Amino acid sequence: MNNSKTLSPQELAKKGKSAYQREDYLVAAQTFVAATAGFEQTQQALDAAEMRNNASVAYLQAGEAELSLQIVEGTEQIFADANDTRRQGMAVGNKAAALEELDRLEEADEAYRKSAELLKDAGEDQLRAKVLQSLSALQFRTGKQLQALATMKAGLEDVEKPSPRQRMLRRLLDIPFNMLNRNAKK
Repeated sequence: MNNSKTLSPQELAKKGKSAYQREDYLVAAQTFVAATAGFEQTQQALDAAEMRNNASVAYLQAGEAELSLQIVEGTEQIFADANDTRRQGMAVGNKAAALEELDRLEEADEAYRKSAELLKDAGEDQLRAKVLQSLSALQFRTGKQLQALATMKAGLEDVEKPSPRQRMLRRLLDIPFNMLNRNAKK
């Protein structure tokens, strides 16, 4: 039986999620790190890697991009070794976000692309669309406007059940591409 000072990794994970929902990101990250240690002690590598990814996201939200990158390193391979393509893609996406925040933009671009490909392979169209939106924003930021539009359009094309916002974006993105196609035919 646990005393009040010793929490199981699962309890720590729950506390971390609660702190994250309260937007207490640094506490959430630290709690996820504590859960990671607990899962590692019980040889639950996938759960430990999941907690490291949660900590990465929380650290990034707390403005600690370097810690975000450090904690997520290696989790991609843990998920790859377990043939968990979905979580592998998410881990690569978390790494991309940290790299972008650190202004390592070429590495971020490459990681976002890899994440999108993994999520496509995993059949995660909604998650892939979010990653491609992040890649598109990065491309706009780096002056690659046409590439950014194409990336955004590609991300929305594969979404099976688009939200009203995604349907509207699809229609808006069709406008410049239709114009380009008309000009190319002239």
